[in-house]
Order: sequence, then C-alpha cells, then structure tokens
Amino acid sequence: MFTDETRRRDFPTLAGMSYLNSAAEGIPPLAVRDSLLAYFRDKQHGMDGRTPHALEWDATKELVAHFYGLTAAEIGICSCSSEAYNLAAMALNLQAGDEVVINDLDFPAGVSPWLQPSCQASVKLWRNRHGGLRTDDLIPLLGPKTRLVTVSLVSFYNGFTIDLPEVIAAIRKHSPALIAVDVTQALGRIPLHLSDVDLIVSSTHKWILASHGGGLVGVPSARAVEWTVPAGGWYHLEDAFGANRFERAISKPGASSFSVGMPNYPAIYAIRAGLEYIRHVGVEAIDRQARPLVMHCLHELKTLPIELLTPIEPARIAGIVAFKHPAADAIQKQLHAKNIHVMASAGRVRIAIHGYNTDADVEHFLRELRVALTQT
Repeated sequence: MFTDETRRRDFPTLAGMSYLNSAAEGIPPLAVRDSLLAYFRDKQHGMDGRTPHALEWDATKELVAHFYGLTAAEIGICSCSSEAYNLAAMALNLQAGDEVVINDLDFPAGVSPWLQPSCQASVKLWRNRHGGLRTDDLIPLLGPKTRLVTVSLVSFYNGFTIDLPEVIAAIRKHSPALIAVDVTQALGRIPLHLSDVDLIVSSTHKWILASHGGGLVGVPSARAVEWTVPAGGWYHLEDAFGANRFERAISKPGASSFSVGMPNYPAIYAIRAGLEYIRHVGVEAIDRQARPLVMHCLHELKTLPIELLTPIEPARIAGIVAFKHPAADAIQKQLHAKNIHVMASAGRVRIAIHGYNTDADVEHFLRELRVALTQT
C-alpha cells in the first residue's frame, strides 16, 4: 500500500499539490530517476554497456509478461502505442471487403490507422450509449467480414471500463475477428484479465509511473502469424546481417516483430523500474486504496451543475472520472492556481485518481471545484 511515509519518500513533488492527472502523465517514483542514472552509467561503457542494456531488456519483457498474463517471448516493445498500432496495421494488411470495428470512446492511436486512405478496409463505429459501450450495440456490427475489433479496456475519455469477457464472447460468436485491446489506462491501476485477447498494447508514461518512449505489445504465440510486421529495420529480423541480407528480409514472428530498431534503452530502464514499483505495491492494493476515492468523487460530482460523462456503474469504473462544462478551460486554470492538477480539453474535465492520491486530494479538488463553478 501507499503510505504517508512512502509518498513523502518516493514522490517528493506531490508535497503541496493534489495531482489528479495520472491518465495523462504519471508521477514517477525516485526509483525511476535512479534507473535512468543507471542507464547513463552503463552507457558510459560504450559497447560494453550493451550487456547490461540487454539484461534490462529481458527483465522488462518478463515484467510486462507478468502483467499481461503472457510469456516474455510473447512481448515486444516499441516506441509508443501509436507506433504499435501502425505496425499492427502493416501486419494485418487489410484489403477491400475487410471490416474493422472501432468505437467513439477510444484514443486516436487505436482508431486512426484504420481511417487513413491507405487502409482499404471498411470501418464501422461502435457508438457509446450514455457514456458506455454496450455489447448489444456491438453485435450488429459483427459479421463474416470483420477482421478486427479494437477497443480500450478503460476509455481515456470518460473512464468507462468494458466488460471484456462479455465483449470477447460476443466477437467470437458472431465473427472471425481479431481482438486488439489497449490497456494504457488500466495497466498499473486495476488488475488485468486478458485471456483470449489477440493483441495487447499500452503506453508507459501514465499509470505505471515510468517514462515516455515505450509501447508495450503482447501477442499470444497462437496469433503470431497474424501479427507479424513486414517492416524494414533490423532488430526484429531473423538474420539482419546474414549472407542473404540484400536478397530478402524475414521478420521474427509475432511480438518480436514490433521491435523494429534499436531499443530505447533509457525508457526500458525506466519501464522496468516503474513496473517493479507497481508490482511491489500490488495492483490489487492500489485498486483497493484508490477505488473508494474514485466512487466518492463520482457521487459528489453528480450533485454539481455539470454534465457527468462517466456512468455511475461501480463494475465499469477504473481510475478516471470526467464531466463536461462550457467553462472547462477556465475551471482547469482556477484549479491549477490552487495546485490541483486535472486535464481539460474541448469542454471536458478529466480527473484521474491513482494509489498515491489521498482523501485530502479529492476533498481539495471538490472544494475548489465548487468555488470555481460559482465563478464561471
């Protein structure tokens, strides 16, 4: 569990502010700073530094595999979630007549590759109802031509958490589609149960408290053929420097094909440190500690003159709560002046509550929000 002592020791910048914006940027513990210094020390050894770099790479893949419920061989690491989805699109190579299902609560990274003119597939939109994605609305979009359904486990927009087993069962029953799940807003915040998912993607600078520069990809070995990326590069190739390197390029199968070039080792060190920290605290413990704060915040927001975007469904809630207000930007500025950090964008205010947040953070936010609402 996070305690007052560990907050002061590991997150000194939290002193004096109520940081409720981990869905955009997590606050890394000092262990992540130490990992970046360790990278620098290893890098100072030149080529000899690649030996500890490789050890960090292997250890990080093991950690990601632990959280995803896969093996290290089923993990790839690229530069960000956007790169992961673009590489996924290259792997699928969808053709005219193929169909993709996206949804209107998703982040652009998982949606936009299928909307580019270069993608020949038809796109169907799974629309939310009252802030939630309902499986009954997905089923009519599925059919024999559906090649892919892509969705976030937790929506960046309003925090709605899908019923993943129910969604998977519907897709398997009504189509032959592959299932891609973005866990960026879930990894490190809520327990994950990702069995029977075909592609898993996450960024690294939010809830796992690491750095920018990572895209964590999971591909079960049974789906390696479908998710093998035919990209140029070298790190992901079977024999990048062999005698036949000017005649053909063959990608390693599955997850390994998403790591197309030199790994971003500073990020790898930071990702390992962030995930180690999260594992030490325990995701279940984080959720037990933060969930009551989220629900309290949600119920208090319901009493205010705002348009609540997050459905009040306890089973469908993770760490994000959001609302709309015409003066969202002004509200965000007023809160920031009181050392309260939230996200405001396009009339929406988003609050993100992690394990390092406290009752005092939430009460400070609610108190100052009430003041801001009277002044806008």
